[in-house]
Amino acid sequence: MKILVADDDPTSRLIIRVALQTLGHECRIVADGTEAWDAFRTWAPDTVISDLMMPGMTGLELCRATRSHPRGDHIYFIMVTTLGSLDEVQQGMTAGADDYLVKPLDTDDLEGRLIAAARITALHRQMAEHTTELEVVNHDLAGIARQDPLTGLGNRRALEENLELLEARVSRYGHRYCMALLDVDHFKSYNDTRGHQAGDDVLQKVAAQLTAQVRGGDAVYRYGGDEFLCIFPEQSMSNGAQAVQRMRAGVERLAIRRTDDPVGVVTFSAGLAMLDPEHPRPASEVLKDADEALYRAKQFGRNRVEEAATAKTP
Repeated sequence: MKILVADDDPTSRLIIRVALQTLGHECRIVADGTEAWDAFRTWAPDTVISDLMMPGMTGLELCRATRSHPRGDHIYFIMVTTLGSLDEVQQGMTAGADDYLVKPLDTDDLEGRLIAAARITALHRQMAEHTTELEVVNHDLAGIARQDPLTGLGNRRALEENLELLEARVSRYGHRYCMALLDVDHFKSYNDTRGHQAGDDVLQKVAAQLTAQVRGGDAVYRYGGDEFLCIFPEQSMSNGAQAVQRMRAGVERLAIRRTDDPVGVVTFSAGLAMLDPEHPRPASEVLKDADEALYRAKQFGRNRVEEAATAKTP
């Protein structure tokens, strides 16, 4: 263990140094509480052995300061008293000490207390490791909960959370954005003919192509089934339409053959809507406009991008 010793008595310091070195511990010895506090913050010991009465900072003050430190709960603190009176022991324990020793120091007694200290500090380390592992697991689970398992895109939950942030920026800073709802053309027919595995492969390839086409700051989500939703922050309708057209052309270039149409390839239809900051409205209304535009795109022959009639602004 790394053991910090604070004692203003030279004889006690010598006894403790020899005992700790004999037992194989790494130690740092200081002569008062102020030095001990500096050493504690820079050296990061596992155990502190401190005399109760010292100049600069008393053992009680050092113990309280140690416990208030972010690492304080993981430190084993042994208070050294002169007479071992009940009053002194109670003062030390109230300040946060774990154990106590009585002067003149007995090396066998010291060794026994350090065995207990080693067990407790080992448990603290294990608990800290487990806490770190749990934090990593929880972080990973939070990411999984917001991610579509098939495509790796953000899912509906991630979309809802991000739309709340987007609406807050619109309200605070007057930002605008475009929203595009995309639907893979004739996907049900493809899925029924080729099977779900082939259908999943199409969705993964489409998702990868959409992601490859977006700029930094844009976002793509799997909205559900064969539908995807794209958000283009700070984009006008015309810029948003150009972005979706690039995506549409990119998916078409994948040349994924459709079994229901030997000369056709997998494509998508899209509806595009925009939020004008001069006419703020909920994201749900923008999405509704995009959905209606998508419906028109399907009516007009598919493999095309339609803009929402209520938001045709430059």
